[in-house]
Amino acid sequence: MLVKIILTILFLALTVGVGVNSRKHANSVDGFVLGGRSVGPWLTAFAFGTSYFSAVVFVGYAGQFGWKYGLSASWIGIGNALIGSLLAWLVLGRRTKLMTQHIQSRTMPDFFGTRYNSEGLRVVASVIAFVFLIPYTAGVYVGISKLFEMGFGIPYEYCAIIMACLTAVYVILGGYKATAVNDFIQGIIMLFGIVVITGVILNHQGGLVAAISKMTEQVPTAHDMADKSGLYANFQPGDFASWFGPNPLSLLGVVVLTSLGTWGLPQMVGKFYSITDESAIKRGTVISTIFALIVAGGCYFLGSFGRLFPEPAFNEVKGKYAYDAIVPSMLETLPDVLIALVVLLVLSASMSTLASLVLTSSSTMTLDIIYRDKKADSAEVRDGEIDAHVAEKKEKRKVVVMRVLIIFFIVISLMIALDPPHFIAQLMGISWGALAGAFLAPFMLGLYWKGVTTASVWACFVWGVGFTVVNMMMNNSILNPIDCGAVAMLGGFVVVFLVSLVTKKMNAQSVERIFDCYKK
Repeated sequence: MLVKIILTILFLALTVGVGVNSRKHANSVDGFVLGGRSVGPWLTAFAFGTSYFSAVVFVGYAGQFGWKYGLSASWIGIGNALIGSLLAWLVLGRRTKLMTQHIQSRTMPDFFGTRYNSEGLRVVASVIAFVFLIPYTAGVYVGISKLFEMGFGIPYEYCAIIMACLTAVYVILGGYKATAVNDFIQGIIMLFGIVVITGVILNHQGGLVAAISKMTEQVPTAHDMADKSGLYANFQPGDFASWFGPNPLSLLGVVVLTSLGTWGLPQMVGKFYSITDESAIKRGTVISTIFALIVAGGCYFLGSFGRLFPEPAFNEVKGKYAYDAIVPSMLETLPDVLIALVVLLVLSASMSTLASLVLTSSSTMTLDIIYRDKKADSAEVRDGEIDAHVAEKKEKRKVVVMRVLIIFFIVISLMIALDPPHFIAQLMGISWGALAGAFLAPFMLGLYWKGVTTASVWACFVWGVGFTVVNMMMNNSILNPIDCGAVAMLGGFVVVFLVSLVTKKMNAQSVERIFDCYKK
């Protein structure tokens, strides 16, 4: 126990120390939100990866999908690496960097407002981001707290509060720079931790070959077969150890949501805003892909052996297994040193994601609602020129507001986390579905296609949020949260394309000026 406590205290002290050391970079808006747009490839790549993979993945998704699909769940991690990281960087990285810098955009709602010349879009996008990032954040709290409860015997509520306070401290002090540096440190822990833990768990099962052999013998339980989704309706012996598992189509929906979904999440896309230059993007692409392949691939590969451990508790009322308990139960027999490593791994993943979420939410509300006019106001102008002193004071006021909103956002999400839904994966599914369903298509197409209309963006906002919320209000009777999110994202491209064909085009000259950034 002493080892666990010492390592955890050292880790937490280091994160706060980074925040204190980064204060000098967080005095201006660009410094606080984007690190001055001068963050190198290693920090950006690790920031992207650590924001991507949180406790929701390690505890929630790895356990749930490993149980449902067996070894084929590993495809989710591979999809995260190839689609969620590699393709995201190739398709979005350069164009996002150039266009957002050209139009002076610092947030995704700001991009919508400027790219499509609509203040309404800017405000509504900001509200959507703020509202749906809250349950995402709550899911992060739940995941890490369950691991802390297992590793230290500390009540869940105390764990959530401690993590919230520590994350708030280093984000408020150092802004994006502190977040990026901590992400790098936390990413190293995640890489090392997942490799070691997976190796130890497999060794306890007699090695990789023996573990796979045992998986061939696994069959759905009575509770599995009673699942109304029909996931195992066509189950064949050995499916849990096969390439594509018991239900390839259902597995594909998970891959789409968890991989393509990152392309439309404000806290993920924002990483491209801050990277130094185009050459850094190329290096960041490679680093990010390798990181995702090891971390995400390792998480889902580990979770895919969940059926070799005791059957999780079944909630008769909900008709669901306690999926969040699967991975913790796999780790309970580990020695104290490795338990400490697990706690640090998940703590790293969670705090980095939480930091990214709260920074994104606070900057969005501040810059896109409270201070949404990017032009100089009358107080900043003297004799026809910008008064540098006054402008600096205004910048500092914006940073103060963002810091206050960070506290507000953390408190709200913490309140939800202290009385959470039964399954954290559902929180993430709903959040990803609404956000990516609303934002992915108009953002991505807006980088490439001049023909996207303002009306089509509005239509996509209504589609993504509306479809997700209606499905949630109907108790997920249309589709489960995962499939709902995948349909919302893919359907958004259809909505934007069709509506753009029949609605009023934007001013051709203004659009050309925006796309001039790619001619340099």
